[in-house]
Amino acid sequence: MIYGIGFLLLIGFVIYGFISTRKKDVEVFPANWHNLLIKHVHFYKNLPVAEQKRFQSRMMLFLSEVHLDSVGFELDDLDKILIASSAVIPVFNFPEWYYKSLSTVLVYPDHFNEDLGFAQTDENRQIAGMVGNGQFKNQMLLSRKALHSGFKKKLHIHNTGIHEFVHLIDKQDGIIDGVPERLIQEPYVIPWLKTIHKKMEDINNNTSDIRNYGGTNEAEFLAVASEYFFERPKLMKKKHPDLYQMLKVCFRVKDE
Repeated sequence: MIYGIGFLLLIGFVIYGFISTRKKDVEVFPANWHNLLIKHVHFYKNLPVAEQKRFQSRMMLFLSEVHLDSVGFELDDLDKILIASSAVIPVFNFPEWYYKSLSTVLVYPDHFNEDLGFAQTDENRQIAGMVGNGQFKNQMLLSRKALHSGFKKKLHIHNTGIHEFVHLIDKQDGIIDGVPERLIQEPYVIPWLKTIHKKMEDINNNTSDIRNYGGTNEAEFLAVASEYFFERPKLMKKKHPDLYQMLKVCFRVKDE
């Protein structure tokens, strides 16, 4: 019994130490960031004041855990805000979330090309963001131009930041396959796959308003559909009620 109590105390100290380590280096939310969030992040703008405070805390916790770096320029406040918002939005309704496979977000000024060693001089560079592997393991690569574009008011639905963080959420179970075990409980996996395969078929037949890239594979569909869900939820609810309800359950969004 003594050994059992000792073991439990040890576990308690380890957990407490982990929580304390996560919290003690969190910086205070800069007051001027609120107006930037109101201007650029409609998800934040639409939250009640108390939830905006919680969003701020989640942002600062994320920024204390993940290193932000850039290539050829210095990150400004808005860059940091948009990266942190992209990370927080998909998991905002989870009590606590830790991106365990992410240590660094590396930001390029513009799109890049993996085949040329992420060169910035290739006129055909097309990558807006990616979850890194190999020498970029545990890193996310983002185009600054694409990141900012994702949060601007526009007709098309495309948010690179949210897209890449949804890939990371998908990766939490070890594989990016469009079926994130942290989001989708086992009884819902088959209905989920049936739904996305039907939606992918519609995309590839040009009979859907979901972005074409979502027809690539299940993983890309999840990321693209999530962009739509968070950027234009009312429109998705109207045009894709079945998909909307499934994503609502996945991301634990409360009833309106």
